[in-house]
Amino acid sequence: MYWTTIDSPLGTLWITGDGAALTGLYMERPAMLDQPGWIEDDAPFTPVREQLDAYFAGRREEFDLPLSPVGTPFQQQVWAALRAIPYGETRSYREIAEQLGRPTASRAVGAANGRNPISVIVPCHRVVGSSGVLTGYAWGLERKQALLDLETR
Repeated sequence: MYWTTIDSPLGTLWITGDGAALTGLYMERPAMLDQPGWIEDDAPFTPVREQLDAYFAGRREEFDLPLSPVGTPFQQQVWAALRAIPYGETRSYREIAEQLGRPTASRAVGAANGRNPISVIVPCHRVVGSSGVLTGYAWGLERKQALLDLETR
């Protein structure tokens, strides 16, 4: 397993991958990097760095990267729904639950959203409360607002 860091307008990002696909994008250093088997190496992440740089510069709206997030089948469904939210738009937890055919699962959608291991690229920041108000973001509401502002400028 490989990892590197990337500087961004949000601060340092920790990027993880298995050599073939991206497995994580974190805004705080994940503890797993202290475990055996993790190798710090920039080389596997050149496309990730290029696409993130273009995104933060306002020149990219979609990512074209192989992704391999680890999660339950329900989490995988939620993360796929997140990837379908267009750039510059938002959806509510309830809308995603309804889209998945589980209209009473808003809280479960919120929990899965909060466990998204590939933030920014799997755009969990595009999910808001039913009234449109910003709610929970693992990396802080200021970062969530900054990402939404970037996408609507």
